Amino acid sequence: MLKRRIIPTMLYSDFGLVKGEGFNSWRRTGSVMQTVKVYNMRNVDELVFLDIKATLEGREPDYQLICDIANECFMPFSVGGGISTVEQIRKILLLGADKVVLNTSAITNPSLIKEAAEIFGSQCLIVSLDVKLINNEYKVFTHSGKNETSYTLVDAAKMVEQFGAGELLVTRIEFDGTLQGCDLQLLKLAADTVNIPVIGAGGIKDYQDMYEAFDKTGIDAIAASAIYHFTEQTPNLARQFLLSKGISVRN
Repeated sequence: MLKRRIIPTMLYSDFGLVKGEGFNSWRRTGSVMQTVKVYNMRNVDELVFLDIKATLEGREPDYQLICDIANECFMPFSVGGGISTVEQIRKILLLGADKVVLNTSAITNPSLIKEAAEIFGSQCLIVSLDVKLINNEYKVFTHSGKNETSYTLVDAAKMVEQFGAGELLVTRIEFDGTLQGCDLQLLKLAADTVNIPVIGAGGIKDYQDMYEAFDKTGIDAIAASAIYHFTEQTPNLARQFLLSKGISVRN
């Protein structure tokens, strides 16, 4: 297995970064560019930038902001939010993003994954699946966690892999921003279902939680936000802790 990755996420809404709980992002956490500069100094592995209102508002990605991030960001970064066409993907990659994150469009129009994979390659396509536990089944939601679909996590994960997704980002909606610990059962299920890298998210509370996620589930990366905004914990210290526990991460 390749080295495991620690990936901070930036959730963008109404001219700034936000973070809440359960996808109710009501707390302001700072500016995009200042946050990128901080993560540059901390030498993080990757960044994920998600415009969480773009799809809900029916608008295209903010290309100027993506360009600004690309000019400032020293590490690979991915962009999600409002992406529904191959041409939008092309623009984002040309602006300097390394990958795109498809969420709602991956479920409502999975052929977009196939078309994009054929043109740009699966390596630049992350499909994000947001799930809730309902009647003992992990059900997939779209539109920033607002709309329940007919898909279970397993069904959706198999489908998007078949269509050409290069990575899977799995988030437990109810755990988002709570700092209560991640859902190990969910992450293991996702990792066991597909043969592509899985990024786990939702509820990460501390370095020990990260260690257990890597050690017990088989995921390839951890995406987190609240832990870095609302505690003293940092990606660098997380990396040091994981190395001390024998997890293969970048030194």
